[in-house]
Amino acid sequence: MPNIPFNGPRSLPRFRSWICGSMAAFTLVLGCGLGGGAEAAAKPARFHLEEATISQIQYAITSKQLTTEQLVRLYLARIKAYNGTCVKQPQGLLGPIETIPHAGQLNALSTLNLRPATRQALGFDERKARSMTDAADSNPDMPDALETAARQDREFARTGKLVGPLQGVIMAVKDQYDTFDLRTTDGADAFWANDRPPQDAEFVRRLRAAGAIILAKSNLAEYASGGARSAFGGTFCNPYDTERTPNASSSGSGTSVAANLVTCAIAEETSSSIRGPAEADNEVGIAATQELVSRRGMMGAGINTRVGPICRTVQDAARILDVIAGYDPKDELTVFSVGRTPAKAYASFANGGRLDGVRIGVLREYMNKKLFSVADEQSIDIVDHAIEDLHKLGATIVDPGPEGALFQSCVTRFTPGLRNAALAKQFPKLFPVDAQGKPATDQVLTLLDMASDSSKFPDSVTIRTYFQSRAEGEGKYMMDLYLRQRGDANIKTNADLIAKANFYNDPHFPDRKKTRETAEKSMELDTAGRMQMRFAVQQILLQCMQEQNVDAVVYPTSNLPPSKLGAPVEPQVNGRGVVWSFLGQQGFPVITVPAGFTTEVYDRVRDPGAPPPPPPAEGSSEFYAEGAREPTRLVGPVAAKLPVGIDFLGRPFDEPKLLHIAAAYEAATRHRVAPPDFGPVAGEP
Repeated sequence: MPNIPFNGPRSLPRFRSWICGSMAAFTLVLGCGLGGGAEAAAKPARFHLEEATISQIQYAITSKQLTTEQLVRLYLARIKAYNGTCVKQPQGLLGPIETIPHAGQLNALSTLNLRPATRQALGFDERKARSMTDAADSNPDMPDALETAARQDREFARTGKLVGPLQGVIMAVKDQYDTFDLRTTDGADAFWANDRPPQDAEFVRRLRAAGAIILAKSNLAEYASGGARSAFGGTFCNPYDTERTPNASSSGSGTSVAANLVTCAIAEETSSSIRGPAEADNEVGIAATQELVSRRGMMGAGINTRVGPICRTVQDAARILDVIAGYDPKDELTVFSVGRTPAKAYASFANGGRLDGVRIGVLREYMNKKLFSVADEQSIDIVDHAIEDLHKLGATIVDPGPEGALFQSCVTRFTPGLRNAALAKQFPKLFPVDAQGKPATDQVLTLLDMASDSSKFPDSVTIRTYFQSRAEGEGKYMMDLYLRQRGDANIKTNADLIAKANFYNDPHFPDRKKTRETAEKSMELDTAGRMQMRFAVQQILLQCMQEQNVDAVVYPTSNLPPSKLGAPVEPQVNGRGVVWSFLGQQGFPVITVPAGFTTEVYDRVRDPGAPPPPPPAEGSSEFYAEGAREPTRLVGPVAAKLPVGIDFLGRPFDEPKLLHIAAAYEAATRHRVAPPDFGPVAGEP
């Protein structure tokens, strides 16, 4: 294969010439000069890559407009054009960064599934290699994306049938998940003996079996811990404003889909890392019921971890969910899914239509403007308009009013009995203890009084500020368990990840070495509090949903538009963080759908003269992330067109209902718009 230079979206002539010359059938989709007349008029409608859905791609393949290999090359052309460095790095990859307006690059994908010779011929640098520890990369049992596509095309030519339901789906997978042919390091620059794991994550195995092609590993916030950069992959940017964050650790997955570098991607959500990127990148994300998709084969899995797809449409995301959902004997949580998945495909519920007979509750706890700041208001207004759209579609809206609370009555009634000892620790003044830590009063009586008389229940406890129990030692235990199972000769423990790795050093981004060091200090594993909270919150919400006869709940994915890269952490206000994540963390399925765009935003800036945020009040569940207590102030408004998302949350395993609602809303409103700075490259169909 010749070494074809490729220097961006406007310098495609030789690249295009090579493609046309080497693949005669490709002339149809790249316009390489194939005759005309009646023969041309009889051909199927022209295929367009940008915003192409799975159905459109598969029609193009089955109608012989293009092959799967040609499709992969089209996506590679976009990756070559748009996946470069999107920030200034005056001190190199690991030093402080400076933003670039309209950078025209995204840095969404950190590793490409290409053999060395192919990668070099297409002009991708060494950093994008499939492995840093296997320079030859010649194992015939590890076909790259183009080899896999060619094999699928041969099978299609032989049988006339697609090899599976996802042929033509070209995917990126978050680097947190195992891929046997691609390096898996959780974004870290650690010194592995073998940076490839021994086998695929379970859902990756299922995707491949269904015909999907894994083209890339997506960049992520290192160790999936927030902050839009990693030591290995560098900083990544939002396609709608490259000076802003694409939100949460799975942002490389979201950004690659938004800019049409891949068809769909897989993300991970422990807090908000499926829905956060989906909102910031104007697309659809499914954070399914916790127990529905296997977590096996991922670095740092936890009780709250969820695996889910990000796509540009609800239908496409549902088609991915159909393949990855279901019981895995090696992930014990998925046993709860047995007998609880629908008889029909998830995609069959994602066809739009009316919402007559559907009852949707409005979670006003997340939308009360008096509780937040001016920075929250436009997103709340956009979701209020979305609620009107749902009503026009026939849904019955259960709305407690602008300053009401959908779930407060149930929180007040059931928390004393369900959270008991945890509630006592949360409010030491109401539940005093002696010098030995023993109750100084009858705590059972205090809880009974609260349960019997709502006026005695603390006003500060809402679904917005519900006490968040941490799982002591979980981070260390789950990482070390993964590393033992992986069996690398050099990286065997969390301590090795600390001692045998490079880390970035930028005061405006979270310190990932410190995160690993904090995890290493744990000497016990105690998940009891978190599991109790999970049970309590599920019971409270399910009871309230039943009492009010609602099928789903709606609220903004986030009240806050994407912030500037490296900006100060937004202080929590009445339980509001960057993305509303608490309910999803308790296992409820949530789907994010585009709801529109802002016209202006407010930004957080550092100001040494400003007072620091006050400490959390007694009983508050608020906590301050690293850097969140530095003095800052809000500035604006600033003109900005940034995506806003809407969340649809339902009962565990009720994804069919959520898909029906989400697809109906999507079809009626069509708020998905491709990022304008990342349009078709030269010669793209």
